[in-house]
Amino acid sequence: MATRQQFELSTAERRARTFSEDFKRQKVKEIERKQTTVSEVSRAYQVRSNNVYKWIDKYSLKDKNGVRLVVEMESETKRVLALLQKVAELERIVGQKQIVIDFQEKMIELAEQEYNVDIKKKFDSEPSFSTGTTEKK
Repeated sequence: MATRQQFELSTAERRARTFSEDFKRQKVKEIERKQTTVSEVSRAYQVRSNNVYKWIDKYSLKDKNGVRLVVEMESETKRVLALLQKVAELERIVGQKQIVIDFQEKMIELAEQEYNVDIKKKFDSEPSFSTGTTEKK
């Protein structure tokens, strides 16, 4: 009975052979259809699995490795940019308003010190319950 070693090719013989594009396409189709696996093709034809994966990269119709498709509508891109600009504008306005508030608080503090008068409302005292009329009792 013949052994597998009798049919195996030497390293030089394997390097000298070439596979046609049709053969490679056929094996890639078989792999994609799950009729065979990369390791089975590799063993059967004495080809490194890396080479079979190269065939898949080159001849596969389904999956192009390393290629990533990003589908984004132009209007959505414009919308995102507009929203980012709006956020930046609002942050700028909030910053300006905070500067004005800080300035006003400092001016009130300086006026209280200069004129010895309480200008700010004191929240620790009880609120007055007046009816809005100025008559005295």
